[in-house]
Amino acid sequence: MRQLRFRDPDGDVRLGELDGDEVTAFPKQASRLDSTATFSREAVETLPPCEPSKIVCVGRNYADHAEEMGSDVPDRPLFFLKPLNAVASDGDDLTLPSGKQRLDYEAEIAVVIGERATDLDEHEAMEYVAGFTCMNDVSNRDDQQEEQNWVRGKAFDDSAPLGPVLATPDEVPEDAHIQCRVNGETRQDSTREHFIFSVPELLADITSYVTLEPGDVLSTGTPEGVGPLDDGDTVEVELEGVGTLTNTVTIP
Repeated sequence: MRQLRFRDPDGDVRLGELDGDEVTAFPKQASRLDSTATFSREAVETLPPCEPSKIVCVGRNYADHAEEMGSDVPDRPLFFLKPLNAVASDGDDLTLPSGKQRLDYEAEIAVVIGERATDLDEHEAMEYVAGFTCMNDVSNRDDQQEEQNWVRGKAFDDSAPLGPVLATPDEVPEDAHIQCRVNGETRQDSTREHFIFSVPELLADITSYVTLEPGDVLSTGTPEGVGPLDDGDTVEVELEGVGTLTNTVTIP
């Protein structure tokens, strides 16, 4: 199933199943009478597919990206956090920091947690996954290179667009393809098979330190091909089984 979170024409936030250009809404909590309500995709406002309390990101989880950044392949996962102010939705215009030399796109496969997870074993980890979505780990390289905690480099507003849908694990192949396009030109092109650390390994590691709540996001790292964004660009992240996350960029 590909689940869309959206605001309907009455202004209510809803969940529904996306099939082509039609959304079949799940029942509202107050009533089950509208269980078959359907909307065209154009008639609703797409929202981020989940409401995370935190976004845990993974650095250098593709060997080719580590090489292009002049870094070693890590011997254990490198984690950093993005806060809620970073979240944006499919279709949003991303307003990025001004006066920077390089603001990069980073296409990533994002894992959405389905139930409270702490101290997971690798063999059980996928049981806690609600599904997958796309994320663009927009990065401010100017400040990232000058700080260790990456608050300025990674946690700024609109630096974590998510979407367009939450696809259940059965929709996303083990070798799922991920691409990034800027103004229609392919910049990144890889698969889930090239992870250094698998999703179960990542979940087991992070939950030994941090409890993940339903809706939390684990963003699994980016492949080679990262590069700068310019004012007015359109950036797309496409993940097999999920669809395409599309945003425009404004740099004041």
